[in-house]
Amino acid sequence: MAGLKGALIGCGFFAINQMHAWKDVKGADIVVICDRDPERLKIVGDQFGIERRYTDAATMFGDGGFDFVDIATTVQSHRALVEMAAAHKTPAICQKPFAKTLNDAKSMVAVCAQAGVPLMVHENFRWQTPIQVVKAILQSGAIGEPFWGRFSFRSGYDVFSGQPYLAEGARFIIEDLGIHTLDIARFILGDVTSLTARTKRVNPKIKGEDVATILLDHENGATSIVDVSYASKPAVEPFPETLIELDGTKGTLRLSQGYRIEVNGPDGIAVSDASPQLLPWASRPWHNIQESVLAIQQHWTDRLADGGETTTSGADNLKTFALVEAAYESATSGRAVDIGAMLQ
Repeated sequence: MAGLKGALIGCGFFAINQMHAWKDVKGADIVVICDRDPERLKIVGDQFGIERRYTDAATMFGDGGFDFVDIATTVQSHRALVEMAAAHKTPAICQKPFAKTLNDAKSMVAVCAQAGVPLMVHENFRWQTPIQVVKAILQSGAIGEPFWGRFSFRSGYDVFSGQPYLAEGARFIIEDLGIHTLDIARFILGDVTSLTARTKRVNPKIKGEDVATILLDHENGATSIVDVSYASKPAVEPFPETLIELDGTKGTLRLSQGYRIEVNGPDGIAVSDASPQLLPWASRPWHNIQESVLAIQQHWTDRLADGGETTTSGADNLKTFALVEAAYESATSGRAVDIGAMLQ
């Protein structure tokens, strides 16, 4: 079968990782790029040898010649671009955060469903090697039925130097990072029924919150804590690792700094290394995320080829997006939020 041809819209900071990963994906390649900034368009086009370049997405869609589109722009343009893809019957990947509001996200899912085209959100953190290993261990029954968990990302890493716009929004850490951690909690322990959150802004130079603590009640009866911070000052910087603690009816699982996994079960203690692969184009400490970009893009390509649904489809991601909206609502009101009611 001939490889799928893709178009990428948005040639900014993170899109470079996506372009590198597309070069490694089996069965697909990017043949068209689009960005409103001619300079960025030239830089990425020259770096990756892409001849077809556009500064206008509507013109690009009109000319066609590609099988799917990878939308790597900021959130303000997501709905318009997804609707444009649906109008042209073009399967679409959309970068997170999926939309500006939950209602926008619901509309985007609906318009793609009506057009009969696949829609996937680029929610790559669950595709990280250590997260996949944790899921596999849990599914093996090694610690029994999980009843408690903690998903933690606490760092002092300067994310603003590469993405200065992050300091300007009224929302920051839940929308930018917590969305990943909440998705991991869903992926590991299942969907959520209610949520309570507290936030804080420690860094006076930014507008949004840089610390959040979120309590989740899961459908299976488990309780978990999601805690994220860019205001912490650990002795050894863990960025960009997500640390996990799980307690089950037969034992415990700990994913600790350095990708060390310790399982204490009926057969004793087992320690293993879940370090991600350092791809040729990747660099530490980003390699964990960079490897997951390749994994999710390969997943998309495989599902397009076999007609299956992606694990982070637009419809599935509504459940993660609702957690983000609920966290901000709870932090403002001080009350728990019913997730099911938000998704109706």
